[in-house]
Amino acid sequence: MEDQVKVYKVILLLDFAEEDSKDLLRGIKSYAKQSGRWLFCSMPLFYRETIGVSGILAWAKEWGADGIIGQLYNDPDIEQLLNANIRVIAKDFKERFQNIPNITGGYYEAGEMAAAYFIKKGYTNFAFYGFKDLVWSRERAEGYEQRLKQSNFSVHYFEHTENNADELWYYKPSALGQWLKSLPKPIALMTCDDRIGQHITEACRLSHIRIPEDIAVLGVDNDEIICELSDPPLSSIVLNTEMGGYQAAKVMDYMIQHNTFNCKDIYVRPLQIITRQSTDIYATNDAYISASLKYIHNHIEKKLQVEDVLKQVPLSRRVLEKRFLECTGFPVYKYISTLRMQKFAEKILQTDQAIYEIAIDLGFDDSKNIARQFKQTYGCSPQAFRKRKLPTR
Repeated sequence: MEDQVKVYKVILLLDFAEEDSKDLLRGIKSYAKQSGRWLFCSMPLFYRETIGVSGILAWAKEWGADGIIGQLYNDPDIEQLLNANIRVIAKDFKERFQNIPNITGGYYEAGEMAAAYFIKKGYTNFAFYGFKDLVWSRERAEGYEQRLKQSNFSVHYFEHTENNADELWYYKPSALGQWLKSLPKPIALMTCDDRIGQHITEACRLSHIRIPEDIAVLGVDNDEIICELSDPPLSSIVLNTEMGGYQAAKVMDYMIQHNTFNCKDIYVRPLQIITRQSTDIYATNDAYISASLKYIHNHIEKKLQVEDVLKQVPLSRRVLEKRFLECTGFPVYKYISTLRMQKFAEKILQTDQAIYEIAIDLGFDDSKNIARQFKQTYGCSPQAFRKRKLPTR
């Protein structure tokens, strides 16, 4: 008689409306399909508030749950679950747990990535909007500030003190608007996530502050719905959350099989920045170069040439090239090719479109040459770059 396959019962206590939770679920599903038979209970997050850990535990016992993956408060009540032999993996909510594995992130790295991105765009003024009592916000701010300090820049903060994540938008709009107006312009502003990034774009609109001309705004998570709802559309850092979900399921599998509660944390790394209109500009007071840059960004998905840019401004090619190089550090043709490569990388991650089709759409004619250039820029082939975002099948 064949041995019966063990069925793992796992409760998912997540905010299923959030895009990062959906990506996490995609990774969990991928591992579950690959490794064997799993049963999942999708438990609404409000259960955490209404019935608490004791109520969740009672339900878990009745169902015969083997584990829980979810957003839980970092308090002693979690021991009730461990004492009941239920494995727990916590998704970062406020602070990391010490006695169970966390689905956490390269938050510091994301802050460094944002700072380097803005420095490259020529900014000398910087701000951060986030909250010290949330680990994912605090460490993004720390990475952002430390990278800027290396280049002798400082950061302006708005009410970077203890606050409840559910109350972030209930800040005094007038105070936020006054702070945004008081900032030196132009300025590069990183927000702790996309939701708060959208709040900033809304506050700027109400305060008649131009984005990105006065304030360039960058979020984190690349929640496409939120980013596109923002006015203007919000640039954001892409995180490898789906891979994090896959690794979380793999860790849960190990914990159940080996009857253990202690495993290493699962780290969700930042991949790259998706540039949308909220940062689609360089920090420059040169109106002609600003117009040139805006034209390039608006038409990059066409077979754009230097001559096309030259037609947009009343400058000779020599003068345009000189002023463009002083502003961006690149000749016009090099800037166009670099931006086109960035858009190529974005589409590789954002779509399932064949790589050669993406290359053709963006005006790359030589597939071998584009693969070589891509490897020089990103350190791997376009195919390998796409696989970075996907769990190992």
